[in-house]
Amino acid sequence: MRRAIHGLIDCTAIIDYNSSLPQPWNAAMASITIRNLDDEIKQRLRVRAAENGRSMEEEARDILRRVMSDTTSPRDLAAAIRSRVSPGARADLELPAREPMREPPQLGRQPR
Repeated sequence: MRRAIHGLIDCTAIIDYNSSLPQPWNAAMASITIRNLDDEIKQRLRVRAAENGRSMEEEARDILRRVMSDTTSPRDLAAAIRSRVSPGARADLELPAREPMREPPQLGRQPR
């Protein structure tokens, strides 16, 4: 018998790929358990699954399949930011000339 623990979702989301992907008879299918899922995320998944006429489990499988099917190689952060900003939207700013460094402050006791 399962007990509900305050702050945790009583039902554990188990994603089982057995019914979704054609596999050879002897291939083992992966399963994943998601614990401590936020109530808001669970509710959004439930609504999205209902809108698509699927169970929450099938909806989660579909989301994972679509996200993980993206085979593009990861880029560095700077390249990702540059790709989102069109060349026409960039501003070429002139950097001001550097001035000589100031003398650092003298800390401690000042002579009297």
